[in-house]
Amino acid sequence: MTGRRGDGHRLIRWLWTGNGVPAKLARGALVPLSGLWQAAAAVRNAAFDAGVLRATSLGLPSVAVGNLTVGGSGKTPVARWIAQRYVEMGQIPGILLRGYGRDEVLLHQRGVPQAVVVANPDRGAAARQAAERGATILVLDDAYQRRDVQPDLNVLVVSAEALHASRWCLPAGPWREPLKGAARADFVLVTRKRAGQDAAEAAAAEIGRWTNAPVARIHLGVAGYHGLVSGRPSAPSILDGARVVAAAAIADPGSFIAQTKATGAQVQVATWPDHHEFDDADIAWLARARRKADHLVVTEKDAVKLADRWPASVPEPLVAILAVEWEAGETAFRQRLGALVSRPQLM
Repeated sequence: MTGRRGDGHRLIRWLWTGNGVPAKLARGALVPLSGLWQAAAAVRNAAFDAGVLRATSLGLPSVAVGNLTVGGSGKTPVARWIAQRYVEMGQIPGILLRGYGRDEVLLHQRGVPQAVVVANPDRGAAARQAAERGATILVLDDAYQRRDVQPDLNVLVVSAEALHASRWCLPAGPWREPLKGAARADFVLVTRKRAGQDAAEAAAAEIGRWTNAPVARIHLGVAGYHGLVSGRPSAPSILDGARVVAAAAIADPGSFIAQTKATGAQVQVATWPDHHEFDDADIAWLARARRKADHLVVTEKDAVKLADRWPASVPEPLVAILAVEWEAGETAFRQRLGALVSRPQLM
């Protein structure tokens, strides 16, 4: 079983991760374009490093979270975790998004209801809007390449899985810039979903050769499931031996599928492009899939777009809940976050 509109997405994943001769030849044909992309990124970074182009302050203490690759690193769960920690500190986090994709806005609004969520590609304007709405600390989701703003803490998120894909920059590979871009990070978080702990440790060691920043490790695992409409919790064991359709419109469906299979389920797969807006035909397709299977499992990112539209006559899907599980470096990272709100602010 496959998604109705995921062919282009699967083609991209094949191009970037395929080990066969056809995939390698296809990547080779795109290498000149990748060279141009990398050169343009290098020129832009050099201009900021030399002061030819200048970054502006956002007016409030700020943490930028981003990655070096296109999607799938776990930056959004990490940004949400950071915002939740600031809520625990008595702060009002302003979560700033570029504004591409309704799913990420809804995910943050529901995941951190105390936060002020602003979607605006102009991060300076977004910061002002957040401050006017009461924000006391800013968390920028997907902002590592935003050299035009100056965060107080620049957090780079790198997935262990990404290091096994093509190392070319776009379009021959998923990299926005080479791994040496880690040099400007203040803190690096290596995440893993389906990769083992050894792979994450190896990734952390490799990244450490490119940066002087602390490198921590996080496992983004499925803590459990809850009902899309009811919110009723279920343990992962509910899928053991069941016939399951795993449906996703995310950048890295492979990890979601692998995590679903790890429960012992018999899994059929349905994928759509990242940020896909489900239309009525998609909802009907998913409803039919749910009726034929024991369970339909979706991601949190997709659940926020489906919850208000799910047919009442069809059993609800299960939503996979990702948990940020620290494997190394949590204390040091919490200390860096706390330092931003404990230090005196210049007026």
